[in-house]
Amino acid sequence: MTKPYVKKDIKDKIATIEFFHPAHNSLPSDILAQLADTITKVGHDDDVLVVVLKSGGDRTFCAGASFKELISINDEQTGEKFFSGFANVINAMRKCPKFIIGRVQGKTVGGGVGLASSMDYCMATKYAAIKLSELNLGIGPFVVGPAVERKLGVSGMSQIAIDANTFYTAEWAKGKGLYANVYDSTEDLDIAIAEFAKNLCEYNPEAVKQMKQMFWRGTEDWDELLKERAKISGKLVLSSFTKEKLKRFK
Repeated sequence: MTKPYVKKDIKDKIATIEFFHPAHNSLPSDILAQLADTITKVGHDDDVLVVVLKSGGDRTFCAGASFKELISINDEQTGEKFFSGFANVINAMRKCPKFIIGRVQGKTVGGGVGLASSMDYCMATKYAAIKLSELNLGIGPFVVGPAVERKLGVSGMSQIAIDANTFYTAEWAKGKGLYANVYDSTEDLDIAIAEFAKNLCEYNPEAVKQMKQMFWRGTEDWDELLKERAKISGKLVLSSFTKEKLKRFK
């Protein structure tokens, strides 16, 4: 079995960051930390003009939080630290002075929807349905909520957050603005991303940096906001309701 990883490849001014976990690309603390660190580093690399963020494998883009790690949380501090991992990745993407293109090849759940929502430009296949399943576990999409709401609007975000059992289609997500384009296959997706990233390299890096700041205007308080949201999730994950729900995944 392939071990979890985060890897980076820089070619022709394009940095491709890929993460993988054998449990449907779920995100434990170490993967989240590596992602945040890698995104921050490529953001400061003068040899990089564009970033592509993707996951390994052909099917699930990201299954969200690691259930194995959620089950092991036994105190508020540990819970807050775990959920802060998602906050750190979102904030790293927000602050990165380069445009981040998302490649979503398949279904994405919970924290994975937060990742997709934090891309500056996200492209997907028709198999890339989305679901915010947190309410099913007795918690909620508190940390990723601001990013999802920013992309889908309050209406779209609340719809999928409340209807926590349902996968919403890639076309629905495109209609809400999460995906810029939806393709029939990963092959078509990869061709489109390669061409798009190459075109973005022709832009003035300083203009890109200024535009990125413009697009993310109004999120300056997210360092503190997402930390507070992580505290909420860290408490809820210890509730008897959530502990009972998580037993099913042992």
